[in-house]
Amino acid sequence: MMMGRMTAQIATIAGRSALVGLLLLLGGCAGSLLPGSGPAPNLYTLTPKSTFRDDLPKVDWQLVVEEPLAAGGLDNVKIALRPNQTEFKYFADARWTDRAPRMIQMLIVESFENSGRIVAVGRQSVGLRSDYNLRSDLREFQAEYFDDDNPVIRVRLNVKMIRQPRQEIIASETFEGSVRSEGRDMQSIVLAFDDALGTVLRRVVEWGLLTPGKVAPR
Repeated sequence: MMMGRMTAQIATIAGRSALVGLLLLLGGCAGSLLPGSGPAPNLYTLTPKSTFRDDLPKVDWQLVVEEPLAAGGLDNVKIALRPNQTEFKYFADARWTDRAPRMIQMLIVESFENSGRIVAVGRQSVGLRSDYNLRSDLREFQAEYFDDDNPVIRVRLNVKMIRQPRQEIIASETFEGSVRSEGRDMQSIVLAFDDALGTVLRRVVEWGLLTPGKVAPR
């Protein structure tokens, strides 16, 4: 058990180190000029979870993770911020490497894979014949500047477990993560996004693996 925990901690440290290295690499590569458009924005990505509670069951069913639905303000590559409760803006010189819902979909898939507890998991587009679908709504995914301190990163995802082939919703839950950034620079803000989303990813995977076993089949 101790060796497993040490391995998980090493994997987490390695993942964060890889993220920082990737941020620096993408930030440096994205600084070239595009014809007629000025400096290109820096590109950023986030990481899947690789550490989970030790008592998760091994399941013999297959899961399809659908792309999260999101309002237009979040359904793009721009990194969102809110200067107050009613205003919605974007960081000028920063972008995600993919649309936020698609990026999060891939991170959910990779996090389930990293758990080592599921037979098969994939996106809709890979043609996996699933026993369950994970459907979600991305409600919040932004940096909030509601006070004079460093911004708070807030992530909120509503998820539903749907039994196939009846398309029957067997459970629904909302998960939220919030982390105050250690600084106002973009690197610190993206790392806070990674921490906040990581909290949500871990809870989604643990909930997803446990939920079907708690619901009696019909």
